[in-house]
Amino acid sequence: MLVHNMLDLTAHERPSSSALIAGDVTLTFADVKAASERIAAGLAILGVRRGDRVALLAENSLSFPICLFGILKAGAIAVPLNPTIRSERLVYLLNDCSPRILIADCKLAATVSDALAQTSHSPVVVWAENGLEPRLFADAVPWHGGIHCDETIDQDLAVILYTSGSTGQPKGVMLTHHNVCNSTCSISSYLGNVPNDVVLCVLPVSFSYGLFQITTAVQIGFCLVLERSFAYPSQVLDRISDLGATGVPGVPSLFARLLCSPTRRRSGLTNVRYISSAAAPLPPAHISQLNVLFPAARLFSMYGLTECTRVSYLAPEDVQHRPDSVGKAMPNCEVYIVDDRGQRVLPGQVGELVVRGSNVMRGYWGKPAETAQRLRNGNIPDERVLYTGDLFRMDDEGFLYFVARRDDVFKSNGRKIAPKEIEAVLYEVPDVMEAAVVGIPDPVDGYIVKACVVLREGAAATDSSLRQYCRSRLEPALVPKHVEVCRALPKTESGKVKRKELQALRRPETSIMEDSAYDRSCSPQGR
Repeated sequence: MLVHNMLDLTAHERPSSSALIAGDVTLTFADVKAASERIAAGLAILGVRRGDRVALLAENSLSFPICLFGILKAGAIAVPLNPTIRSERLVYLLNDCSPRILIADCKLAATVSDALAQTSHSPVVVWAENGLEPRLFADAVPWHGGIHCDETIDQDLAVILYTSGSTGQPKGVMLTHHNVCNSTCSISSYLGNVPNDVVLCVLPVSFSYGLFQITTAVQIGFCLVLERSFAYPSQVLDRISDLGATGVPGVPSLFARLLCSPTRRRSGLTNVRYISSAAAPLPPAHISQLNVLFPAARLFSMYGLTECTRVSYLAPEDVQHRPDSVGKAMPNCEVYIVDDRGQRVLPGQVGELVVRGSNVMRGYWGKPAETAQRLRNGNIPDERVLYTGDLFRMDDEGFLYFVARRDDVFKSNGRKIAPKEIEAVLYEVPDVMEAAVVGIPDPVDGYIVKACVVLREGAAATDSSLRQYCRSRLEPALVPKHVEVCRALPKTESGKVKRKELQALRRPETSIMEDSAYDRSCSPQGR
């Protein structure tokens, strides 16, 4: 099975069923298949061959999935790029993967032009207008497979997905057709997707979580609604209500904003039958609030990373009993936890999570050293398993609990501090919408604990009251030395907090022994 075969099969079985909605435009599966074949034909005319890279720089619009499947039908490798990318980052990515073609939204012309003026590799640029298929390909003769497409097998690369680069330069994660198809089937099986689902996606489809909404939609045959922006949460809630959406995938920061937003048509939210959350642990304090907002929805708390798409999920029936768990491995995936020597640890002990399965990437594009750090020998000869770099513990029943990114753990006065434990307490405060904890370098204690919070509109909480609450719930070593109130937390495009930037948002002259909160004039909210 190849990724685009899933579209072809569904278009054959359900040709007139709604496949994509963007704005006020709806396309059927037959429409998407025909348009993707025009893209494939156009790419072949431009000289694209099996294994060539074709970069795709587009918003959440109809052009993205159409071009995605067209690229794959041409036997090429799709390289989705974030549409909010800056020109200097685009230069790096173009030089890194050397695409033959760059398909880009016209509105991004300035960014593309700036990048092409600096890059050592200049692809042919094809422009798409108004979120539709590129005009250059609109009159191409539909292509029902050709010599290059026919040669593709499931071990060939389907996509190169770039990481956010929060810990260095972005790395191109290589996923084969086999990787994508197997992950898609596993995800749809535990979510219980059915053809009459309507799933609203505000996640950027240029990243793994959003991209797999597209592949799951064509595998099952449900309708995917693509929304370009999350600037106005109330409009998203109204859109969910108006369309009768049955599925809402998101990340904790997205749900935090939905919970703070009023909606005029709350009755329509009862159609939502499932919510899925990934990218970061969902705060337990938000779970009960989501149950009120979406009373008929089953909540799936998930864990994954670009290098293997998805790893685990917590079944809805376990959410109330284990709200801080990310569940067990998804179908066709095995996980275990090891210590620094690579030996498996006992239940309850903390170690690095290792993933084994068809979801594990082939490696990082052009980076053999970085690949060797992540993909290491498994128990079967010549097998490679993924060392995630994330610290976990597993209970006696096999449920996983995220502890921290290995890079996020710091020592304060000789004790290891995992931010998640402190963040969970801060989320218990009703006034707190978002929270992140980091360590600030200190010559005496090694690091001191700092919390950065975003408050709900009209909140009465102060830095002092938040520290006082932490004192009542945490042991002294975990109580933040400083609490900084911010307008927003800096995040990557995929919704992960940029902790290094939070470390930099400190007042240099603050005494390391000071027990008072920051002067509000030094915080972003006070400026």
